[in-house]
Amino acid sequence: MCTCLPVYFVLPPMPDLYDSLLKQDIGHLRIIAELWGLELDSKNADAAREKLTVSILDPNLLAELIDSLSPEADSAITSLINTGGRIPWPTFTRKYGDIREAGAGKRDREKLYLKPASTTEILYYRGLLARAFFDTEKGPQEFAYIPDDLFELISHTLALAGSARGDAEPQRENQKESPSPHDSVAENDALGRPASPAEKGKEILANDFILDDATTLLAALRMGQTLESKSLLLDNRPQAVGLQNLLNTAKLLKNNIPQTETVKAFLEASRSDALKMLQEAWLESEAFNELRLMPTIICEGEWKNQPQETREFLLNLLDAIPEGKWWGLNAFIRDVKSKYADFQRPAGDYDSWFIKRASDGQYLRGFEHWDEVDGALVRFFITNILHWLGQVDLSIADGAKEATAFRVSSFEGRKEERHLHRTQVQVGKITVASSGKISILRDAPRVVRYQVSRFCEWEEPKGDVYRYHITTNSLTKAKEQGLKAEQLLSLLAKHSDAGIPPTLVKALKRWEVNGTEARVQTHVILKVSRPEILEEMRRSKAGKFLGEVLSPTTVVVKSGAIQNVMDALTELGLLAEVQTD
Repeated sequence: MCTCLPVYFVLPPMPDLYDSLLKQDIGHLRIIAELWGLELDSKNADAAREKLTVSILDPNLLAELIDSLSPEADSAITSLINTGGRIPWPTFTRKYGDIREAGAGKRDREKLYLKPASTTEILYYRGLLARAFFDTEKGPQEFAYIPDDLFELISHTLALAGSARGDAEPQRENQKESPSPHDSVAENDALGRPASPAEKGKEILANDFILDDATTLLAALRMGQTLESKSLLLDNRPQAVGLQNLLNTAKLLKNNIPQTETVKAFLEASRSDALKMLQEAWLESEAFNELRLMPTIICEGEWKNQPQETREFLLNLLDAIPEGKWWGLNAFIRDVKSKYADFQRPAGDYDSWFIKRASDGQYLRGFEHWDEVDGALVRFFITNILHWLGQVDLSIADGAKEATAFRVSSFEGRKEERHLHRTQVQVGKITVASSGKISILRDAPRVVRYQVSRFCEWEEPKGDVYRYHITTNSLTKAKEQGLKAEQLLSLLAKHSDAGIPPTLVKALKRWEVNGTEARVQTHVILKVSRPEILEEMRRSKAGKFLGEVLSPTTVVVKSGAIQNVMDALTELGLLAEVQTD
């Protein structure tokens, strides 16, 4: 697993208390004064603001107010202090509630501040909490924050209270966005917990089969096939789309066209080096987008996410999990939601991304659909992408339909335990039958399977065996790509387990010289009781549907013309029947 180095974005200083109150009307200032037990007689907003600021910043008065706060409000203040004084507004309000929208008239008439609907309102109407947009590396983002000068006083007040209880003084990290996945790796325990016995069941160990699927796809694209081709034989269609994207990222494809030199180097590399090549290409890619590869959702519109940043975020969280230890998947996802819900959402925006549920087309907008989008992405990232790339083992509990536990692991570092008996030198052989059928083991050199497959029709793989069939049609297609039968003979002679059957050698050499010398065809035959009927048929309008005459009473019916011939016979006063084997 790759550990990404933290890169911090320096946020601008927070406004002080006076500046934070600039946008508040005189009525709001009087509400703050009332809740602080202050008299505010001035009708001039600027004068009232200045007087209020001086009073609030009195350490003794501030300490009294903080002592009077509810445990929930005290928890919110502590959270802000511990994260440098600011938290993204959507994150803060999801935990502590939002502020009701109300004009000045309704606010003052109904005295909403005396009946706060949330912890956020308690702090907001006391001037301890403000909201504003700050520039971040992802663009402007709205934050809940404590005004700068007030932050210092509150920190000192809490430190004094903590000293009395023997607690450590809260530290301010005003250079970082809060909180960061890098902080999680460096300072906190891993998210989630070890898997329980009930979460462990059937183990699905990581492997390097992505290399074999890549070989199959590269050969298919080289032969002019597409992902929609039935002969491609890649079972998981969404994964096939992801593989094509990955091969483009790794420069093995360019606009889905195989690149000869890079493909050759990839196929000739050891399995270990080839797997590393794909892993590194994925890790560094800005174009490979895990969110848009999820089969359970459909992404629409022009909005953009940041897949590389999301990838680094999740890898940093996973790096904190002990390698080789089974970990509860659901518990890990729950902790991500609890601590880093907005990990892929700029400014905590859950409304501007147009994402539909694939099963019924319902739009998944709003935080209430986090589990179906963001949580599902974490699951997909671990159980599909990382497992596919040979970095995570999975376990499915009894009765479960999907993974319930995972284990961060290195496939390359644990080959012997997996009993795959791979070596750096691939030794798998090829079996050739006299019928033209070819079997190739998974661990045969991938470059050989790539080359052989281009001469053949593809059959369904069976276990670890890829199966092909030499036909005149496949040889003709290969010839159109500049390939010769003698090249196939050379490949098979060099790599086949027991040599090439002499009859197949003879057949391939004859085809190279003479082309197709025999054809097996299926025809529909019309048989009549007397030659006169056939002659009458040939003179009628049905004659154009009749082909080669086989005997005075038998003729070939052209393809797709059975019903036309039946109708013509009826018009001639004859009823016919269709017989099938």
